[in-house]
Amino acid sequence: MQLTLLPFFQPKGVVIIGTSTSPEKLGYGVTRNLIQSGYKGAIHLVAQKSGEVFGKKIHTSLQEIPDPVELAILIIPTQVTPQAIEDCGRRGIQAAVIVSAGFREAGEEGAKLEQECIKVAQKHGVRLLGPNCIGTIDTHSPLDTTFLQPPMPEQGGIGFISHSGAFAAAIIDWARGQGFGFSRIVSLGNQADVNETDMLPMLSNDISTKVIVMYMESISNGKRFVQTASEITKHKPVIALKVGRFEAGQKAAASHTGALAASDTAFDAAFEKAGVLRAETAEQMFDWARALENCPLPKGNKIGILTNAGGPGVIAADSLEHHGLVLAQLADTTLQALSAILPPAANIHNPVDMLASASPSQYAECLNILLQDKGVDGVMVILPPPPMFKAEEVAKTVNEVVSKFEKPVVIALMGLTLVEDARNKFQEMLIPTYPFPERAASALAVLVKRALHDRRPTMDDGFLVNGLSSIVGLSTDELMQTYGIPAAPIKLAHDEYEAIQIANEFGYPVVMKIASPDIFHKSDVGGVLLNLKDAQSVSAGFIQMVKNIATLFPPIRIDGVHIQRQIPEGQEVIVGMVRDPQFGPLMMFGSGGVEVEGLKDVAFALGPLEQAEAEGMMRKTWAGRKLKGFRSIPPVDEEAVKDVLIKLSQLAKDHEEIKEIEINPLRVLAKGAVAVDVRIKFDARAPTIDRGLPSVVE
Repeated sequence: MQLTLLPFFQPKGVVIIGTSTSPEKLGYGVTRNLIQSGYKGAIHLVAQKSGEVFGKKIHTSLQEIPDPVELAILIIPTQVTPQAIEDCGRRGIQAAVIVSAGFREAGEEGAKLEQECIKVAQKHGVRLLGPNCIGTIDTHSPLDTTFLQPPMPEQGGIGFISHSGAFAAAIIDWARGQGFGFSRIVSLGNQADVNETDMLPMLSNDISTKVIVMYMESISNGKRFVQTASEITKHKPVIALKVGRFEAGQKAAASHTGALAASDTAFDAAFEKAGVLRAETAEQMFDWARALENCPLPKGNKIGILTNAGGPGVIAADSLEHHGLVLAQLADTTLQALSAILPPAANIHNPVDMLASASPSQYAECLNILLQDKGVDGVMVILPPPPMFKAEEVAKTVNEVVSKFEKPVVIALMGLTLVEDARNKFQEMLIPTYPFPERAASALAVLVKRALHDRRPTMDDGFLVNGLSSIVGLSTDELMQTYGIPAAPIKLAHDEYEAIQIANEFGYPVVMKIASPDIFHKSDVGGVLLNLKDAQSVSAGFIQMVKNIATLFPPIRIDGVHIQRQIPEGQEVIVGMVRDPQFGPLMMFGSGGVEVEGLKDVAFALGPLEQAEAEGMMRKTWAGRKLKGFRSIPPVDEEAVKDVLIKLSQLAKDHEEIKEIEINPLRVLAKGAVAVDVRIKFDARAPTIDRGLPSVVE
């Protein structure tokens, strides 16, 4: 099949198969929009009956139409769609949009028809968009293959990929009232062939597209998406609104890692890995897109606030802090300059409150002063309707200042009718406006986040180990050692005499843990004994532990006990991996020991990990920050933890037969870290390693 999808946006000729002369039909709407869009290529129309519409001849056969034709738009009954694709392929048409519904989304028969369409398309090298979609728009070509009500969206720099045609249609109409436009829009429908990952490069390579936004309901191939998006976000921002956050997560009884890693957690980790910005709402997605399209990126996170009202200034300050930004500390020269032009009652410290009497010239002069301050990385200007002046007069003077600086300025333009003309003036200068300070603060925060992404250093490849082609026959502690992860020696004792023998071999003190595949939380049932200092305590401990647990749980299987050398005191953390079916190894770090599920102090990242990603996981949790020491808790070896995370992610990458790994706890010492308890869960079809440490196969 051909690789290019360009005919969906810039075809040399288009044929509409299923055009109509009836204004109530979708075929009529598509024909109207294509012609009225100003498309400059050849337009051909095909229907069952000949005739004319919009001054163009309607043909009854695809073979009648002359060259060139690269794109077909199919608005025909589902039953005849495979044959139409066959005809397109024989005609040499490279791409087809299937507008018609009634395929996979309609049931089993529709799914069979959809598969038939795919089979025919692959045979002839035709790329399919849809079915059950509204088509594509390129405002700069221009091209409109949709049936939506005109006019076509305004030209702009936002590329829009949507899994939902209805959502795309609503956004197109909403955007007209918000003062921003689009470059390319694509509705994916059922994604029988072309999917969201296929379309990303088409928007990324488009010179008119400055930022890409995606409405996502699912993902076609998680690993491929991350790989493709990672390359694109190096030079163009991508924002995703992924819905379905609260679907039931993966259930994995063998570990805390699996229990805590809901499906949406993997999307968060994947987006972060790929540099994709995840929006919480549709409104936020486009708030961010407008800022990223039109604002320069800041050099830091220090923000100035300029307002003529104290209340909104306080709201802005709170919102900035909420989003991880800080109020800029204004330089003495800045304070002196502000003091010289503002009345004595004004507040010259950030937030700068010029008072309600602030004039257009004061707005402009104060903004100019703030932007000149080297300690100010960006400015939020708050403009409620001024009581003494027209808001549009303020907008005019502010616009003149903003254009002189390479620092982001966003406007919290509060009000509606009294600020409408001001909004138009800001829009003319491509300065983003928001109705409230909270949304303006969110936009500034995403600019800072994008700037940090752009300045990320080239990362190393993390820990690289001589990968093992097979781990069959290795004990768990041998596997850990092979990957450079220190593990406390552990052996299984079947009776008290073997327990004493192992303890003598390890040296005292030792730890005893019940060995049973039916017990996951040993300490909850008295299945752990610490600090056993001699043979007598080991023997007595074995007899009492096995007796107690057998009494509490009569049907339980007990294999004996594990004897392990006791590790010195330190901080305890959990590190783990659960293999997500879409994205692969999902790494976890957080507070370890018995409280892991209660505290839920955990962070996830998609493996394999680089140094900065491991550090980022640790910074997100109290467990990671506490490694530096806290009050009476002494500091421990952070580098050792990071090393284990990276090596564990490499192990997960090398061996896809491992579904889950959990080290809980990883005891972190003043120097080094030791895996105290390791659990490994394998794919049911995979050969397993020797149970040197507890492992589970499902």
